[in-house]
Amino acid sequence: MVSESTETLTLSGSLTAERRALLSPRVDGLVKEVLVDAGYQVKQGDILLRQDAAIARQQLEQVKAATNEAQAAANEAERLVEEAKRLRGDNYISASELANRESNFMLSQAALAAAQAMQNTTAEQLRRHELPAPFSGVISAKMTEVGEWVNRGNQVLELVALEPVRLDVNVPQERFSEITTQTRVEILPDALPSRKLSGKITALVPVSNAQARSFLVRIVVDSEDVTLLPGTSASAVIYIGGDKAKGFLVPRDAVLRHPDGGRSVFVIDSNNRAQRRSVNVGSDSSEGIIITDGLTAEDLVVVRGNEVLRDNDEVEIVSDAR
Repeated sequence: MVSESTETLTLSGSLTAERRALLSPRVDGLVKEVLVDAGYQVKQGDILLRQDAAIARQQLEQVKAATNEAQAAANEAERLVEEAKRLRGDNYISASELANRESNFMLSQAALAAAQAMQNTTAEQLRRHELPAPFSGVISAKMTEVGEWVNRGNQVLELVALEPVRLDVNVPQERFSEITTQTRVEILPDALPSRKLSGKITALVPVSNAQARSFLVRIVVDSEDVTLLPGTSASAVIYIGGDKAKGFLVPRDAVLRHPDGGRSVFVIDSNNRAQRRSVNVGSDSSEGIIITDGLTAEDLVVVRGNEVLRDNDEVEIVSDAR
């Protein structure tokens, strides 16, 4: 007797990182320290590389001195204004003298603001001699060494996020329309054959591979308590049409293939005679083939010896798998 089964589609692919970055220095300069190597796990904000910043540090000290000088000048200009206001109240100085001191004070404030802006710019330039990790992950490649001169835009490190990981699979064009972002999917990592993980379809890319006649489906994997490495392989089990029964699962050997592309099976009638029945097939997996049309739940299907049977041949039931 055949058994009802949810139709599934099993597709293989490679796990990839959702985030991957080729890191470049933010300034031109000599590499002074490389604090990581391939395989190092890092957290967001960790310093990965330092460039020689001696000149930038000296420039910052000079700018700080200029800022201090501008601050002192502004303080003195403010003192002179306050003094002029008192003297003006007693008519010891003219109104024009007070106005002149107030003008000098405003100029000193502008000079101080410019000096502070320059100090901030120079401090930022100094910070840019360090390369921080933009996100947490693992260093997958190191492309520079201490002593090398690097320019902005030169790739020096590759950083890959360990989670979340995604699985990209190519779905045959005839099944693509049956899949949505709500379709249930399970992930079987080849590196962890005993684990079955849940997944979520996040993207259906409507651009086909013209040669393979397939479309890309992107799945984010819920890795739970395990670490999945980008680059390893996995399979996606996609439940076509949800969890309801879509057909009947029969062993592969039960289905006969015809030169015209048709499929058939032999079922046993109440008189123990074989009757050929044309069927439509769905997905094909290691567990068997799903028959989507042509069988009922009560049918007994011939599995062995069916290739030599003819209609109305008498058969003997040796096993009734239910």
